[in-house]
Amino acid sequence: MRTLFFCLCLTFLVSCKNKADSNIESNDMKSSSEKLTMNGAWKLISYYNYKDNQVIDTIKASDDYKQIKMYTNSKVMWSRFKDSDSVDWFGYGDYKIDNDSLIEIIDFGSKSMNQAIKEQKKFVFDLKLYKNNFSQVQIDDSGNPIYAENYIRIE
Repeated sequence: MRTLFFCLCLTFLVSCKNKADSNIESNDMKSSSEKLTMNGAWKLISYYNYKDNQVIDTIKASDDYKQIKMYTNSKVMWSRFKDSDSVDWFGYGDYKIDNDSLIEIIDFGSKSMNQAIKEQKKFVFDLKLYKNNFSQVQIDDSGNPIYAENYIRIE
């Protein structure tokens, strides 16, 4: 009886592992002949927080907080809307993908973004790109993930 109880508990624990949005890439794996592209419009759906290289928390985007990114072959533009925020946030610039890194260089944006650009205009993220979703992961100085923004393709 103890053995059966132990096996049931172990099965339960294994099945409850944090799947982080059911692994954002599930059912969206690229085929070997398909070239992935960032071109299009993308909507933020969630954030991941990391600790010890593991996702420890998933925060879903709410209806009163919207963030959209649009990519062409070499340009990026993003905007953020938050019902309770009177500050506008948007930015425009160039981007490139280098191996598994997304590099955005923001040229200009909203008044609040222009203040941020004075401090930093180049943003480098680890990129996990799939056909209809992607994650941009902020990495610390030691190479460990801090948080991720997760997007789905809307066009």
